[in-house]
Amino acid sequence: MTRPTIVLVHGAFADASSYAPVTTRLLKRGFKVVAPGVPNRSLLGDAAYVASVVRNVGGPVVLVGHSYGGAVITMAGTEENVKALVYLSGYALEEGESLGELQGGFPDSKLGAALVFTPSPLADYDEKNPDVTVDVEKFPEVVAADVDPDLAAVLASSQRPLAGLAFAEKATAAAWRTKPAWAVVSSSDTTINPEVERFGYRRAGIDFVEIDASHMVMLSHPDEVVDIILQAVEATE
Repeated sequence: MTRPTIVLVHGAFADASSYAPVTTRLLKRGFKVVAPGVPNRSLLGDAAYVASVVRNVGGPVVLVGHSYGGAVITMAGTEENVKALVYLSGYALEEGESLGELQGGFPDSKLGAALVFTPSPLADYDEKNPDVTVDVEKFPEVVAADVDPDLAAVLASSQRPLAGLAFAEKATAAAWRTKPAWAVVSSSDTTINPEVERFGYRRAGIDFVEIDASHMVMLSHPDEVVDIILQAVEATE
């Protein structure tokens, strides 16, 4: 079987550079890696975009999603050439479920109080669908507490906003029903309540590992994350 391409899907408030240490390690192992910039404009639109990226790869894909990217791969992972899913500190939504509904069943994390809502500069967005970011001063503590402070400051200053619409849109598919999946819980996560991660994975029947990490587990523990991705790769071979 052709060796799979690893497609790395970033989360909200981030871009593909958040995978830099993982990307470097995978490239050194000889893998083809694709780390697209997700628009972060709507859950359905982002899933459709990532699905198009996956189709363009052509061969087999291991699809990795961090945080909000987990919700995205839950739908995009239904593409025929996706052979395995990997969730990192992510949302494993059920079909017909929104991010807000999944999170609403658990105590709030520190993220809610740190969010900033601003009018989107895009003409087709209004006050009901603002751009959402994390307060720059609070970002290091809430999102990246175990990441080098200088890097955390860069991440805070270079956020990719998430459209508010993405919190309310409902997943139209659940790829974990038909695709093997692996997952990581960041047990010191203060962006997503770790119980939200555990619940989604258990409901989906996904075996998961716990890493004592902040939300940005792929930056603070890249070797462990690569090990999980390689487990998924091996299962496709």
